[in-house]
Amino acid sequence: MDTQSNQIITAGLLAYGMSGKVFHAPFLNAHDGFKLKAVVERTKKNAVKDYPNILSYSSIDELLNDGEIELVVINTPNNLHYEHSKAALQKGKHILVEKPFTATSAQAKELFELADEVGKQIFFYQNRRWDSDFTAVKKVLASGKLGKLNEIHLRYDRYRNVIGPKAFKEQAIEASGLLYDLGPHLLDQVISIFGKPESYFKTLGKNRKDTAVDDFFTIQLNYKDSVHVFVTSSMLVVNPQAAFVLHGVNGSFIKERADVQEEQLLAGQKLTDAGYGIEPDGKQGLLTTIDENGDKTEEIIPSEVGSYLPLFDAVYQAIVAGKTYPVSREQVLIQLEILES
Repeated sequence: MDTQSNQIITAGLLAYGMSGKVFHAPFLNAHDGFKLKAVVERTKKNAVKDYPNILSYSSIDELLNDGEIELVVINTPNNLHYEHSKAALQKGKHILVEKPFTATSAQAKELFELADEVGKQIFFYQNRRWDSDFTAVKKVLASGKLGKLNEIHLRYDRYRNVIGPKAFKEQAIEASGLLYDLGPHLLDQVISIFGKPESYFKTLGKNRKDTAVDDFFTIQLNYKDSVHVFVTSSMLVVNPQAAFVLHGVNGSFIKERADVQEEQLLAGQKLTDAGYGIEPDGKQGLLTTIDENGDKTEEIIPSEVGSYLPLFDAVYQAIVAGKTYPVSREQVLIQLEILES
């Protein structure tokens, strides 16, 4: 990325589990405008294997007390986001916070006020806006080929029929369960396009044996002109359905979830490697339109290359150049109000 500035922002990660290793460190390291200085690792010290010059602090307080660190990535468990965000802001740091930003809209508003008081910025890590499959959806919508929209479905399914080991996801505590895990991804994608719904209806389910939290949800979001959007997620889907189904008066678009970035980074692939972010052949979306004579036309819609680097560039440009970050406070509050309702 072209930083258009000589300013380097020193950053730190509050954890180096899967999210730190896959979703944050590679991009902070790849962007010329950031210096990834430190991580927090309470026991296992693994980050140095990937980044030989990195500092590994044993506590969050140690990292927050590092005066060189300007940006802190809050990638701790969901129920700790509010606490750790508040602590970082009070130490005079900008923060990039994973989803869900907080458990409640009240917590979010308190942090917004604090950030304004200390003159620091809050950035929301909604990386799925930059998935290759979602870029295809936006491309089709921008083309106008579907005509007036009427019915839209977004799904994010998995098959995990046992209770997982992560307490913050599986115990009945603040911001736990599938709704707070995958709901922020789906809701942010919808809100980024359509804004605040006129009304919505939410259903939760508990289907796995001995589950203490929801492992299914569906939310219907209703917009003006009879545009109805459905977001659904389940942990018990053996054969996933299409992730994006859009219907309009002139046609339909169907696309499966196909972004490969997480899988590639987990496998050790680098952002600079050939093929990074490129969906496999056969994963393209299908746009079917019908003309006034009733004749159908099928069109394969290729996806853009997926990359989360633009998210980090947006953080950089907001800090250095004062540019507007694409995920707004208002959008996050809409999301949280739906999640907590």
